[in-house]
Amino acid sequence: MVASSEDLALEHVLNYPNPFTTNTQFFFEHNKPGQELDVKIDVFTVAGKLVKTLDGIYFSNGYRVGPIAWNGRDEFGDPLAKGVYLYKIAVKTPVGESIEKFERLVILR
Repeated sequence: MVASSEDLALEHVLNYPNPFTTNTQFFFEHNKPGQELDVKIDVFTVAGKLVKTLDGIYFSNGYRVGPIAWNGRDEFGDPLAKGVYLYKIAVKTPVGESIEKFERLVILR
């Protein structure tokens, strides 16, 4: 179990590989197995500009969600420049509980 309380919790939020050149995958662990989770991943420049959003509904019997694949491209399909980016994973349960975590990733071109 990821957390001992009943509140929604996220742990081990990561993307692999990191750094990456063309593709990466996002993973995280949670404490709400057996539920459909609404997951949104926003990727930002270090200046705070939103460059990509990935979202979907994910169901997991266990405590891990992933891989959620991303090709390192922005909303227009263009490859992002090499550098450091921030991403936010926001997760919401069917009953409206929500949580967010920020991490960083590095693109090498």
